[in-house]
Amino acid sequence: MKFRVMVVDDSNIIRNRIGRSISPDKFEIVATASNGQEALEKFKEFQPIIVTMDLTMPHMDGLACIQNLTAMSNNVNILVVSALSDKATGIRALQYGARGFICKPFTDEQLSTALEKIAQNILENGSA
Repeated sequence: MKFRVMVVDDSNIIRNRIGRSISPDKFEIVATASNGQEALEKFKEFQPIIVTMDLTMPHMDGLACIQNLTAMSNNVNILVVSALSDKATGIRALQYGARGFICKPFTDEQLSTALEKIAQNILENGSA
């Protein structure tokens, strides 16, 4: 089973890096977005089960996007990937429905481990 992934980040470099870092055997990137507004539109179209989410973006930030995505779907699994490492923001993202948080800069191993945990949780809870 491949997990459908959408990558949301205003940095093209980070979007590409995440795309190159994930296991193509287990994860398939079905969409990318450069801001929260674009992410909501693409989420409706592509229905990813996992979303990597930056927090600081133009038009709609990651926290607002997380709230909107979780309102749209109970089955969305959001991994925050952000340079904002203050605990309050991370806690708020989790309260809004994110399932994990890794800080930029991140290693391929950190990203892979975080995505694997989310994938395992999806399989265990049957929400794929």
